[in-house]
Amino acid sequence: MGRVRDYLSLVKFSHSIFALPFALQGAWIAAGGVPPAWRLGWIILCAVCARTAAMAFNRLVDRRIDAMNPRTSGRELPSGVLSPLAVGALVCVSSLGFVLSAYQLGPWCGLLSLPVLVLVLGYSYVKRFSFLAHGALGLALACAPLGSWLAITGSFEPDFTPVLWLAGGVLAWVAGFDLVYACQDEDFDRKQGLFSVPARFGRKRSLYAARTLHMLAVGAFAVQGELAGLGLVYWISLVLATGLLVWEHRLVRSDLSKIDMAFFTANGWVGVVLFVGVALDLQLSGGL
Repeated sequence: MGRVRDYLSLVKFSHSIFALPFALQGAWIAAGGVPPAWRLGWIILCAVCARTAAMAFNRLVDRRIDAMNPRTSGRELPSGVLSPLAVGALVCVSSLGFVLSAYQLGPWCGLLSLPVLVLVLGYSYVKRFSFLAHGALGLALACAPLGSWLAITGSFEPDFTPVLWLAGGVLAWVAGFDLVYACQDEDFDRKQGLFSVPARFGRKRSLYAARTLHMLAVGAFAVQGELAGLGLVYWISLVLATGLLVWEHRLVRSDLSKIDMAFFTANGWVGVVLFVGVALDLQLSGGL
């Protein structure tokens, strides 16, 4: 059990809450309500496997960087709790689980799982050559609702415009909170020659950019709700999610010691609140 806890801690398994609600939201919108149970099970397994592979791979390729950073030197790989071989095996198993699960959802899902896997793993290298790494992470997570839509409908027909706006909102939301989180390593990234918006443009501009991205995310979620014909319950959930984002930025505006509360608490609830809003709204309205 101790070793299982080490693996779960390595990939921050509890933080699957960041991606999973948006994958579920895409499935609910595509189905116009509760999706078939068997498809929903494979969608959840895809999301968990993809995120586990991405996190484990990130820890693996960053292990030497993490060892030099006082904030991350206690992680499982730098501290020797887990070996690179063991983490590499976890990456392979999770990647295989993702691809096989995607094929259970149809040939298109299976074929597209391979380029998606390249994207979610390749994100870990972007910060070595571009400060757009935050956007790359957002793009990786934006694949979740698109994949769920495809898993339910089998194609991008009928009109998938609502879920496209949802994916755009996820991209902006993730890039925004990753910008906030990266402010912790502004000085370290600059000294090590790593690329990030805080290292290149400074903390103040980064926090401003994060606020702008989150405003764009709220706008995209609003367009999604309008195009999907969602009602009052969804709009209440969007107001609540917006309030969480405002709270997040107030927390870190002058005190970066509260980043963990902003990053893990506020952002975790944003996805949950929006998903509950979509699910309840569709349930009460009897579908789209």
